[in-house]
Amino acid sequence: MAKFYTRLDDGLQKFIGEQKMFFTATAPADGRINLSPKGMDTFRCLDEGRRFAYLDLTGSGNETAAHLSENGRMTVMFCSFSEQPLILRLYGRGRVVRRGDEEWESLRPHFPDLPGERQIVLLEVESAQTSCGFAVPVYELKEERQRLVEWTLSKGEDGILEYRREKNQVSIDGLPVYPSSKQ
Repeated sequence: MAKFYTRLDDGLQKFIGEQKMFFTATAPADGRINLSPKGMDTFRCLDEGRRFAYLDLTGSGNETAAHLSENGRMTVMFCSFSEQPLILRLYGRGRVVRRGDEEWESLRPHFPDLPGERQIVLLEVESAQTSCGFAVPVYELKEERQRLVEWTLSKGEDGILEYRREKNQVSIDGLPVYPSSKQ
């Protein structure tokens, strides 16, 4: 049955570290809910089970940043695909930290070097919930996809910046991604 937490103990943080994939969910006050799968070893527990972050890579859109700048609401879900079933949801307030922001230098070393890094999403957890996950199938990881890395490298740094200017400034519902003009 479901159990709620105000912070994640060492066991739940270990569970997070073992997962190869997680999902983020955000929504504007009025518009589409965004649900995104993430991977590539980009999620980190930062402190006493209340602050978490992930390295966000350049992608087709930037809905999360737009929604977080509007209202900050965010849910992150981890789901075990191994023999031991478990679902863990983190509910909280998120915000984007970008290169040049004060916190960037202290947060960035927590993550692997990956091409196309766009921003770090920081989540302050208000509550967490575990549930059984009994209906989730058992899967084995075959391999990490390299398509995003290959695509990013093929564009080059200038190409990625241009792509972000063209595709990552406004959400699909018309919300500005960043409250300032920084890229």
